Amino acid sequence: MSTKQSSSQNFSKERLMNVLLAPQISEKATYVAEKNEQVIFRVATDATKPEIKAAVEMMFKVNVDSVQVACVKGKVKRSGRILGRRNDWKKAYVCLAAGQEINFAASEQG
Repeated sequence: MSTKQSSSQNFSKERLMNVLLAPQISEKATYVAEKNEQVIFRVATDATKPEIKAAVEMMFKVNVDSVQVACVKGKVKRSGRILGRRNDWKKAYVCLAAGQEINFAASEQG
């Protein structure tokens, strides 16, 4: 069972294109990227770790070591007397293989 297969073979391309929603850009995200060679993405709430790994490898042509997932609860906000709640969302910490990196500024340019 030590043979490695491409993880994008098991999923449809349409599904993988909808898994990653956006990169999470913040102070914490840049600190994690520099220290641990990880990238943080906002992902679909029903996405699984293998789907996230396959989507990142397909879109950015990098090797992914591991994926950690965190569910973020939406905040309760109020406007006057009306209470509202933001949606829950999921973020993924994607650990890249040694020497790999994703540069979002360079990937937008053709």
